Amino acid sequence: MRIGVVILPEHRWSAARELWRRAEDLGFDHAWTYDHLAWRSLRDTTWFGAIPTLTAAAVVTHRIRLGPLVASPNFRHPVPFAKELISLDDVSGGRLTLGVGAGGEGWDAAVLGEEPWSPRERADRFAEFVDLTDRLLRQPETTYRGRHYAADGARTYPGCVQRPRLPLAVAAAGAKAMGIAARYGDLWVTLGDPKGVRPVSDQLRQVEEACVTIGRDPASLRRLVLTGPRLPSGLSSVEEFRDVVGRYEEIGVTDYVVHWPRATEPYAGDLATFERIFTA
Repeated sequence: MRIGVVILPEHRWSAARELWRRAEDLGFDHAWTYDHLAWRSLRDTTWFGAIPTLTAAAVVTHRIRLGPLVASPNFRHPVPFAKELISLDDVSGGRLTLGVGAGGEGWDAAVLGEEPWSPRERADRFAEFVDLTDRLLRQPETTYRGRHYAADGARTYPGCVQRPRLPLAVAAAGAKAMGIAARYGDLWVTLGDPKGVRPVSDQLRQVEEACVTIGRDPASLRRLVLTGPRLPSGLSSVEEFRDVVGRYEEIGVTDYVVHWPRATEPYAGDLATFERIFTA
């Protein structure tokens, strides 16, 4: 089981630098940050951009994989975003994983002055967003004409350090999004369900079926569970953490992600216990 951590982009770099370094020192396999312009209850507090934060983190770390969890079409266009991703993959020495999702209906969805998209349009945009991003990251020049996105001879030299492109971690709960995860994803991402392990197991079967439908070996798709928003992370003690991770590992989860503890909600936790869990 690979273990990851989310560090919210809420600290000035003079303080955040040490968190990213500490995540690597504690042995985490991957570290992530949210890709939002502002986020929920923290909307009116300090909140920095995901790509600059990850670029800075890449400079002060050496081993740990890094990525946004997750980027979405809410305020991103694949062409300029792909250029940023290729640059970040280069700075990190090939340690970038791109988390992508369809996005929600919150503030990010309306901040550019547009009406929030319907669920159908959001799903359709996500499918095009992933398809075009995949092409841009794989090939040096891309022309593309979709219903929602287009590219006219978009150049992405020199391409990704990782070949044929950097890995994609695709967040998916519905059938259409799971099909996208099966077709394009190196990892499938789920926030699960408050009811616990059982619903995640059901989702696993669905994403495996989506792989089989397109002729892909389900074992080639890693499965990442992001705890915190819906699922308890088991960070109360070493014993609880081992038990929770063990139960997810038994059903086929390959990657398990927690949040760096904050002093207050959301994701409030005891830093001493957190450190003890990951040094045990």
